[in-house]
Amino acid sequence: MSVIKRLLCPERLRRVPEQFSWLDHRLVRDRHFAGRSAGALALYLFLVTVADGQGLSYYSDPTIGRLLPLDGAALARARQELVAAGLIAYQRPLYQVLALDGSASEGSLRRGGEPRSLGQILQGMMERAK
Repeated sequence: MSVIKRLLCPERLRRVPEQFSWLDHRLVRDRHFAGRSAGALALYLFLVTVADGQGLSYYSDPTIGRLLPLDGAALARARQELVAAGLIAYQRPLYQVLALDGSASEGSLRRGGEPRSLGQILQGMMERAK
């Protein structure tokens, strides 16, 4: 089966940050990793490592399960955790590692891609500022 690669969230195309580290320091500084499970962190590191220049990869669940210490249920939980955190997009079979910078479209979307009200956006900003 041939997979046709396409951006899932073109407005959040990832770019390599201008810094020494391969991984963006904002993952820690802006607390994107705070409260994440070990499975979610392992999956994120895996996806960042295997993704192409656009943040895309299409490893299958069985392959990821062989390469990471995650069974099918744990992989599904880790994936959902990263989607909910806005760190990745997933549409089987494609993963996209998302940009961390807050684009206008990112701020107006609920995790999962649904529109949010201005009140919801401001409330989220206040909660992150705590």
